[in-house]
Amino acid sequence: MLEPKHILGHMLVPEHIILSKEEEKEVLARFGITKIQLPKIKANDPVVKAMDAKEGDVLKILRKSEEGTPYYRLVIK
Repeated sequence: MLEPKHILGHMLVPEHIILSKEEEKEVLARFGITKIQLPKIKANDPVVKAMDAKEGDVLKILRKSEEGTPYYRLVIK
């Protein structure tokens, strides 16, 4: 089993970034949505726990794909 912090470096785990409040506003404005309309990710997800992300944080997930499209998730309980 991987140590909690080591999970972030695993080859199958995409990069996760906690957005600043300003970055959150920009993303929500770009998509014309509210924070609650974002897809969710649970606070007990191993990656969320390893990052020390908190409920209400918005994560930017950078999957390794041809498009390079970022994904956004709202951390919930």
